[in-house]
Amino acid sequence: MIPVKVASNRRATPTTRILRLAIDDAPFNYRAGQAAFLRVDPERERTPYSIASSPEETARDGWLEFLVKTDQASRFGSHVGELRRGATVLLHGPMGSFVFPDAPAERRFLFVAGGTGIAPLRSMLRHAIDAKVPGEKTLVYSARTPSEFAYLPELRAIARNGDITLKLTLTGIADRWRHSRGRAGSDILTPLVDEETLSFLCGPPAMITEVRALLRSLGVPAARIRSEEY
Repeated sequence: MIPVKVASNRRATPTTRILRLAIDDAPFNYRAGQAAFLRVDPERERTPYSIASSPEETARDGWLEFLVKTDQASRFGSHVGELRRGATVLLHGPMGSFVFPDAPAERRFLFVAGGTGIAPLRSMLRHAIDAKVPGEKTLVYSARTPSEFAYLPELRAIARNGDITLKLTLTGIADRWRHSRGRAGSDILTPLVDEETLSFLCGPPAMITEVRALLRSLGVPAARIRSEEY
């Protein structure tokens, strides 16, 4: 485990926080989409989190970013709100095979996120943009309430810049919602994919199962559908 310092800790949504860990003196090499274990001290259990920053951001700015759910079900997340700038966090990793390929042959990419599943997909999107990976990049992002879309201002800015196509869908109930409702269905996904589309899914198990089956029915080969559950 590597001891690192909290660079910043801010509220992302009512139930999540964006935690940045400074690693200037502790080089940490990883691939977009990978995860790491976090713990506040050696006596507590470690908890895995997907890395939300891209390798390019880390190399440039000297920090790792994590989207941490703050409910009491999470071992690390139950303490994250108490962490102030300069506090020590124990880091172990990287780990995981859910990664964006180094040199993809595909030129059409689909990212489907549910809730905090946006974290590794943000890493991949940022990496693909920074590395100037050619091709169309579409993010379909679902959350239960309008306030639970982490990174939304940033994602909208990236979309306005023309780097991605952003589609939002709400799985809960809310008034005055002008985007799609429910999980990503055939009405959303059909125009976004073909048999050459490389797809990345991250979210609850039920979402992964449903979207994977739908993509297969739309002709996307199983080898081009990559996923991670939380």
